[in-house]
Amino acid sequence: MVIPCYRSGRTLPALTARLVSVLRDMSVPHEVILVVDGSPDDTWEVAAALARQVGAVRAIRLSRNYGQHNALVAGIREARFDVVVTMDDDLQHPPEQIPLLLSALEGDRLDLVYGLPHEEEHGFVRSLASRTVKTGMSCVLGIRNAQKISAFRAFRTCLRDGFRELSGPHASVDVALSWSTTKVGAVRVHMNEREHGGSNYTLRTLVRHTANMLLGYSTAPLRIASYLGFVTGAIGLVLGGVVLWRFATGDTTVAGFTTVASMVAIFSSAQLISIGVLGEYIGRIHGGGLGRPTYVVRERTELSAPVSLPAPQSADDLLYTSVGSGPHEQ
Repeated sequence: MVIPCYRSGRTLPALTARLVSVLRDMSVPHEVILVVDGSPDDTWEVAAALARQVGAVRAIRLSRNYGQHNALVAGIREARFDVVVTMDDDLQHPPEQIPLLLSALEGDRLDLVYGLPHEEEHGFVRSLASRTVKTGMSCVLGIRNAQKISAFRAFRTCLRDGFRELSGPHASVDVALSWSTTKVGAVRVHMNEREHGGSNYTLRTLVRHTANMLLGYSTAPLRIASYLGFVTGAIGLVLGGVVLWRFATGDTTVAGFTTVASMVAIFSSAQLISIGVLGEYIGRIHGGGLGRPTYVVRERTELSAPVSLPAPQSADDLLYTSVGSGPHEQ
């Protein structure tokens, strides 16, 4: 089990106990890796104490807050076993629903399974923003199963080989997973209300995450800038034709200043938008050249390493690793 955690000191003991109980009842070997994403409260102390007390628990502390998806990448890369499960660290995703995800992975039909709620667990505005982001991922990034995406996932650990070279501060686990497989499915699961505190995901952070995905994993904004140039050029030709027609018919007055001003405004806007998009890409190229890390591990705590096991023979013999991805600051 791997759980990136942020401000979750109050929920980690109960979450860990329930997860270990569920996996033991399933008779599958497991580990619990708690990845503390630079949380400013006592989350690291709680995670480290659990790692010292429970043999199946490992705790990893990142040097600062890198964001939810960066913390997920850190946990996924630390996973030692054949299946990874990601879930929130605030008990909104009940551990008792994990068997539904794992059963969907049996056989070779699917490599990645998302758990979708029977009912939306967030408010109208947040849910609408989330659906908008998924639609953008589907249309712009070409992720055919974007509408199935949720933070409650189960996938085969081998998929991480598809984003082994992923680096830099702007990580997106769902986009990276889409590079590795098209065998994606979903199952309906029950969700709980958040027991403590509130989500750090706001409309602003969702917009920022969407911008990171668009500019970090797609050239669509560059194409849009090109299309914008063609459209404004067409408008300019039309306006130019109108001006020439009025000149030819002798209908030229001081009112033409409005047309000229409109043309200048349109072309200036198109130029500034295009320069802004190009600047974002150049800035990201520059940032990549600086070698900024996706994450940095400050320290690790564990009671003992997991016991080596024979290679699994069937889906029931797989060793399952759960990666929690609770709400983080971005």
